[in-house]
Amino acid sequence: MRAQFVLSEIGVGLRRNLTMTFAVIVSVALSLALFGGALLMREQVSTMKDYWYDKVNVSIFLCNKNDAATSPKCAKGAVTTEQKEQIEADLGKMDIVETVHHESTDEAYKHYKEQYSDTAIASVITPDQMQESFRVKLDDPEKYKVVATAFAGRDGVESIQDQRGILQNLFDLMNGMNVAALGVMALMLIIALMLIVNTVRVSAFSRRRETGIMRLVGASSFYIQMPFIMEAAFAGLLGGAVACIMLLVGRYFLIDHGIALAEKMQLVNFIGWDAVLSVLPLVLVIGLLMPSLAAFVALRKYLKV
Repeated sequence: MRAQFVLSEIGVGLRRNLTMTFAVIVSVALSLALFGGALLMREQVSTMKDYWYDKVNVSIFLCNKNDAATSPKCAKGAVTTEQKEQIEADLGKMDIVETVHHESTDEAYKHYKEQYSDTAIASVITPDQMQESFRVKLDDPEKYKVVATAFAGRDGVESIQDQRGILQNLFDLMNGMNVAALGVMALMLIIALMLIVNTVRVSAFSRRRETGIMRLVGASSFYIQMPFIMEAAFAGLLGGAVACIMLLVGRYFLIDHGIALAEKMQLVNFIGWDAVLSVLPLVLVIGLLMPSLAAFVALRKYLKV
């Protein structure tokens, strides 16, 4: 009987405040969708770092005859055979070095033509203008500075480049987008909480006579508050469900179909469905608990008779 009464009161409350309930559902859905999207963005950045950082190399570029006039580090002229052999030998002695590949000027020229064949400068570049280099694969890419410290300033070495720096700008951009999404989510969350509190206030005010009578006949505070809390929880749960649908649809159209980023950017290791599904329970739990707690706090003040 009590359960039937609580359910009937929930239905009455939702019908009386249908517009505000709808606004709560929409605001909760948007804020939780942004929250879930931010979590997935962070997971995507982490996945890309794990994938790419394992593949990037440290490049040790060697001086050629043209660098003597343009680079102070090559003032002593082009790298000699003895210097190259010494550099390769020293690299082989380092525990953090996994593999070492020597790229000749001809190989560098070939790779350059493959990558920039459509540019105007590609037609005037000659093999002797390219730099020899050692492509060093490290066991731990984070230990780049060990190699840089060991070979920076050595005769025959023009520069040392960590390819992680090329990718870092992309990761920084994605992290910035993640922070922006969290900021918008926080704003939407505040709006949702304000709507929930106002909805509870209106509902409590419209039923103040009934709640007063229930108080006089000995009903407990929890029993009186339960319909209002359940209303907020129901609206929040609906908002969480809508947010889950938005995340699933977003993953489907952005990566698999529609925009189909997975086909257009095959070099990017995108997060799978398992990552999306792992976020959905958290979204639903927050969607259920957040409005319930907000309603509980609001009712402590607005249900006093």
